[in-house]
Amino acid sequence: MIIGSNCLLSTETERLPMRFLILCLAYLILQGSAWSQDDAADAIDFNRQVLPILAKRCVHCHGPETAESGLRLDSREGIVRETETGMHAVVPGKPDESEMLLRITETDEALRMPPEGEPLTQSQIETLQTWIAQGAEWKKHWAFEKPTRPQVPTVKNSAWVSSPIDAFILAGLEKANLSPAAPADKVRLLRRVTYDLTGLPPTPNELAEFLADNSPTAYEAVVDRLLASPHYGEKWGRAWLDLVRYAETNSFERDNPKPNTWRYRDYVIRSMNDDKPYDQFIREQLAGDETPDPSVEEIVATGYYRLGLWDDEPADPLLHKFDQLDDIVRTTGEVFLGLTVGCARCHDHKIDPIPQADYYSFLAFFRGLSEYGRRGDDRSNSQWDITPPDVANQYRELDRKKAELVERMREIEQKGIVKMSAADQRATEGRRRERVLREKLKQHLTSDDWTHYQSLKKRLTQIENEYRELPDRAAALAVVKVDREPKTTNILLRGSPHAPGDVVQPSFPSIFGDTEPKIEPNQRSSGRRTALADWIASDDNLLTARVMANRIWQHHFGRGIVTSPNNFGLLGEPPTHPKLLDWLAAELIRQDWRLKPVHREILLSSTYRMSSQASPEGLAKDPGNNLFWRFNMRRLTAEEIRDTVHVVTGGFNPEMFGPSIYPQISQEVLKGQSRPGAGWGQSTLEQQARRSIYIHVKRSLVTPLLSDFDVAATDNTCPVRFVTVQPAQALNLLNGEFLNDQALDFAARVRHQAGDDRHEQVRLAIQLALSRPPKPEEIEWGVELIEELDTEKGLSSTESLKFFCLVVMNLNEFIYLD
Repeated sequence: MIIGSNCLLSTETERLPMRFLILCLAYLILQGSAWSQDDAADAIDFNRQVLPILAKRCVHCHGPETAESGLRLDSREGIVRETETGMHAVVPGKPDESEMLLRITETDEALRMPPEGEPLTQSQIETLQTWIAQGAEWKKHWAFEKPTRPQVPTVKNSAWVSSPIDAFILAGLEKANLSPAAPADKVRLLRRVTYDLTGLPPTPNELAEFLADNSPTAYEAVVDRLLASPHYGEKWGRAWLDLVRYAETNSFERDNPKPNTWRYRDYVIRSMNDDKPYDQFIREQLAGDETPDPSVEEIVATGYYRLGLWDDEPADPLLHKFDQLDDIVRTTGEVFLGLTVGCARCHDHKIDPIPQADYYSFLAFFRGLSEYGRRGDDRSNSQWDITPPDVANQYRELDRKKAELVERMREIEQKGIVKMSAADQRATEGRRRERVLREKLKQHLTSDDWTHYQSLKKRLTQIENEYRELPDRAAALAVVKVDREPKTTNILLRGSPHAPGDVVQPSFPSIFGDTEPKIEPNQRSSGRRTALADWIASDDNLLTARVMANRIWQHHFGRGIVTSPNNFGLLGEPPTHPKLLDWLAAELIRQDWRLKPVHREILLSSTYRMSSQASPEGLAKDPGNNLFWRFNMRRLTAEEIRDTVHVVTGGFNPEMFGPSIYPQISQEVLKGQSRPGAGWGQSTLEQQARRSIYIHVKRSLVTPLLSDFDVAATDNTCPVRFVTVQPAQALNLLNGEFLNDQALDFAARVRHQAGDDRHEQVRLAIQLALSRPPKPEEIEWGVELIEELDTEKGLSSTESLKFFCLVVMNLNEFIYLD
């Protein structure tokens, strides 16, 4: 049992110098050497082995924009074409006659290519040489090929296969002469799957029931129960919020709040719990407001467009307008398509076949959107009234009555005003009106007029009280104003809105082939975003299903089959198991785009149920576990750590939905703002014990515990969270006010349930914190620690138990998932 949260690397790697690890990582990146189950023994795999070298080392100077010496290395036509010097960069089948090989092996640094950075490694040179010798075959990038449902491979150890997923994984392992790890024990498996689906630890009762159930369907029943849990939506909703840069404030200096942003968060959670088909989920967010009679849910979904940064005082308003459009283009391209369309804002994409014209044709789909707001009027274009019809009718009736009363009162007021002095009359035209009327109106009215006026005023007070008895009006952050006939979209030279170029029309990126959208305007909108959403959510889209299937895999295994989940382009990492990825994508579509069946298929596989135990053979052949021969350990996310603390201490509040909460933040942290404490509310202790997904997300003020443990950044889409190990984490867990307060609550819970028996207190504390029965030696260790605090440190029994509970919550096992 190790105390402290500063152990991230496995024991096999933690002794290696960090510089060595970084060099190894750089080597793998340059090589493009992700493992693939589809490797052939002799043939060079162009997409996996050759294309990454060309993309990362050559295309910058010999690509679509630059093409130095007339040489382009981004297509086969370019690479075999005669250059300006009369040479051929590549002569298929003849490496000795290929100028490219001569230049990359040149010993004269002035002539050697590439001119910047380190020369290509010997292994890279041999890869290119072999590729040319084999005919320099140029295949279309894997992600731009239409996915098909592949045949499930045949394997030797068929007894291990409990899902088609296992066959794809095992085929790669058998090719590498590796064996899968043994199954995880029931205790570890239950903790793993419970966190993966709900973000919370299993309860002692859930563990006891699972251990007592020896039926062959015991684990399957657990998976089904967890998929049906309302906490599933909170866990997987958080993953989606990372992607769409969810925050509730504008950023920049004032960082003012975006009203009602939380409704979008609740929409996401409900959509996940309802297992809403992903294609519908896409359409609602991109074009929910364009439906003929949009529902509240469809309106709230368009809050997607309002989540980005907004400057209420931009130095260049026109540039900021296009910055906001760029944010939408980039987020939409990367989140839904895994494609870095945004890189073509200023020039043709340097790596992927996305010309600048494609960027602006894609942007044209969003051209009719109104800007978020104006300074001092954040809500003008972004708050949609979603008050229920019956309540809205009551408000309208009260508004009508109020307007009538106000009109009649003004008529009487005017009778008195005309009798006042000129100075008082002028005062009633400004902000002093109410004061003048209160002090002087009566003396200028007849007795009957004053009595009538007072009766009207009394009735107005009654109406104001009736307003207070009604439910509050409801509004949603959403797309409100759109242009039915959007403005013209121009290619902006070097990305500058002050230098418009050629006009473009909405169209899909040319790499997809069919670029012409079918746009049908309606009475309210141009219909452009509906056309885009339908195309992205189509079963035939090359990337959508692959990207989402990869994300599901990523959150269950710690990394995706494609480890660059927002970039499936040429600079992205190639898939380690391309056929498995296509199978999962096809399965997602076959399941009508519902995520839960795909979760279930993954979780019931033998691949998922492996232990994380390493083997010498696996570490020697595949230290990065690219072939998935064991399960990867992971640290709990920032939210999971905080939520788990509340669960084990007994104060967890499971309340769902509604306006965000505000955990207590120290004055020292608040003073770091330009306006200390501004925009940060005060929630009750009961509300503060709700799940972390309900915490108000203020871009300039992140809850310290979440910040220390790598919560998602919100300025851009966050497909993968960093996992750092740094001193602030241990300091926060051991010395932080939050953990110390929670340790006191934990001790109170333990004493209440276990009584004064030290052994029972230790047993219960470890069981609650680590979701497993403690070992005898752990109980003895805990009792000894408490007694030492009692006798040697002179602490009270309450303090000793509190510090023991604090130590338990600082164990590595508390925040690491095996």
